[in-house]
Amino acid sequence: MATTATSAGVAPESGAPVGTGGTRSIEELEAIARRLREDIVRMTTKAGSGHPSSSLSAIDVMTVLYFGGFLRHDPKRPDWPDRDRFILSKGHAAPALYAVLGESDYFPRTLFDTLRRIGSPLEGHPNMRRLPGVEASTGSLGQGLSIGLGHALAARIDGRGYRTYVMTGDGEMEEGQVWEALMAAAQFRTANLTLIVDHNKAQQSNLVERVLDYRPLAEKLRVFHWHVEEIDGHDLRAIQSALSRAQEVGGRPQAIVAHTVKGKGISFVEADWSYHGKPLAEDELARALEELKN
Repeated sequence: MATTATSAGVAPESGAPVGTGGTRSIEELEAIARRLREDIVRMTTKAGSGHPSSSLSAIDVMTVLYFGGFLRHDPKRPDWPDRDRFILSKGHAAPALYAVLGESDYFPRTLFDTLRRIGSPLEGHPNMRRLPGVEASTGSLGQGLSIGLGHALAARIDGRGYRTYVMTGDGEMEEGQVWEALMAAAQFRTANLTLIVDHNKAQQSNLVERVLDYRPLAEKLRVFHWHVEEIDGHDLRAIQSALSRAQEVGGRPQAIVAHTVKGKGISFVEADWSYHGKPLAEDELARALEELKN
């Protein structure tokens, strides 16, 4: 777990707490992740559209990042220049990002009920011009790591100490632009850049291995000169440890390959990758919420 003032959610220029970071127990983080899962399935069912399963696979990593004392951010100052950046490159998992931002008080939780409605800032994919806390407008897959690299290099040029975290999907890793960014980030030794791959093994049309099998991913990233951690993306302690180690790496970017389960927490969604872009029906929602209580 991060212990320094800079990495534990404290503003270096004021010493005041920033955002929702700080030290939380595993039990507290588990409770937050469970609540966020409920938010995800409720908002997508009410909207009648969205990507609940892709959001559920990512939420444990995002919970530790935002609420475990790693990401420096301030909901009262979303444009604070020294904030850390989190870019959700797999923009279709916007419900996960909205759940985290709502929990962090970037906007009222009542907005969850407006997901994907005309005029709502909670669009189907994140729009940085509509919602505070969104660092990049994403959803056109493959672009997020390049954007994150730009932020990391800007921090160096501006002499600022913030870190940039980018989460991609594993289907998204098939995009050529991702590999160009991987090469460039290593070439420029961007030690303030961390890639998190939500490796849930499935994409919109099929299992990743049936579409474009790029296994083994971790070994490929190491060949591209990245420091690589490979973890269970639902083990909160493992996520904490990987994020801590990433912060200590010097001279090169870091990648965390988080092995996850699409639809994690809801048994019938876990068993069927075709829920990729399909919200739960009302009767399924009731069943899902019951499962999430246990």
